[in-house]
Amino acid sequence: MKFENKTVIVTGGGSGIGKRTAQRFFEEGANVIINGRREDVLKKAALEIDPSGKKVLAVAGDISLPETSKKLVQVATDAFGGIDILVNNTGKFNPTPFLDYTQDDLQSYLDTIVKGTFYPSQAVIPEMKKRGGGAIVNTGSMWAIQAVEATPSSAYSAAMAGRHALTRNLAIEFAGDHIRVNTVAPAVVETPIYNTFMSEKEVAEVLPTFNEFHPIGRNGTPQDVAEAILFLASDSASWITGVVMPVDGGVTARLR
Repeated sequence: MKFENKTVIVTGGGSGIGKRTAQRFFEEGANVIINGRREDVLKKAALEIDPSGKKVLAVAGDISLPETSKKLVQVATDAFGGIDILVNNTGKFNPTPFLDYTQDDLQSYLDTIVKGTFYPSQAVIPEMKKRGGGAIVNTGSMWAIQAVEATPSSAYSAAMAGRHALTRNLAIEFAGDHIRVNTVAPAVVETPIYNTFMSEKEVAEVLPTFNEFHPIGRNGTPQDVAEAILFLASDSASWITGVVMPVDGGVTARLR
């Protein structure tokens, strides 16, 4: 198994891409700690992945607060002795016309995405140094690379661009410590995030209309993104750092 005896933290791990990523790491032998705001959702996800409750632990908390990241590190080191991999996967998405954003809207994107990358990375990197290196993989976004007229998302895009910038900066700063930092940038992935601003009926009607948006002819799945994350976290990607890798069914290839 690729990640046997490795310890992984996955933020935003209660559903969608994060949950599937945590499950794949577990299947490949890793110890996993998942984080999110909703404790009930997290605990349910952890037990679904690992019914024994021994190798997948849930730590609820607001990732925009440094204390939450410190708690994640403490749990990981107490339970499993250290940290090898961090997946910064927090996000929110609600297409909104630029002039309609409020101060609170903008702050919430910065909290969830920018602080949700900065603080976990800052907490984890010293532990990775103790292990002689590690890997950070961020879930970025195609929207930080290319604007999409059908989904005005300036606050989301700006925050994700910050995540992309942190990827490159941390990759350079910590390359000498053998810590690699990369990002996957998905296009439309069918996850529960769309249910946060559309009804179940609307999701069923709207999401299929985006299939043709992707040259490959379909929307992405959490599995598609999880496999890319595992690749970048693995020794197979040992000479890859500072990369923002589109995982988008060819969308950005068409738009460049």
